[in-house]
Amino acid sequence: MELSKNIFFNTDKLVENSKVKISYLGKLYQDGSDEVSIHYGFGSNWDNVNDIKMEKTDLGFQAEIQLLEGDTFNFCFKNGNNEWDNNNGQNYVFPLEKVQNELVVLDDEPVALGSARKLRRSYLWSKKIRLAVYKIITYLPKLISGNYKRKLKEND
Repeated sequence: MELSKNIFFNTDKLVENSKVKISYLGKLYQDGSDEVSIHYGFGSNWDNVNDIKMEKTDLGFQAEIQLLEGDTFNFCFKNGNNEWDNNNGQNYVFPLEKVQNELVVLDDEPVALGSARKLRRSYLWSKKIRLAVYKIITYLPKLISGNYKRKLKEND
């Protein structure tokens, strides 16, 4: 995912409480800096500020970051000469999506076996219905036209 020119992530969405790999090919990389760090925080107050030294690769400078809770992921870049790429003083700020709690099963919540059986049963029925529809679509026109019977006689 390209969020800004020369900044890429290995995911389509930035979701809080997940890890993300960021690749930077911006001004500091293009100027030939040997080392670059990412300076980042979360939310409008830049909570949980941290600096991570990025690894220089053929794909630019890269780092893996644990996204924490907050509305936004804010960051900028700094090289060894204390030169900054901070998006012309505005920093790079991108929204974080919340984790969808209805899909998360917590360890302390018991899972009812009945609900798992219902899901399994409905899944099996949906497979059976799809197979029946496929057979009807495939073989009914052949039966009506008579092509199905001729092929059976030719094989005998």
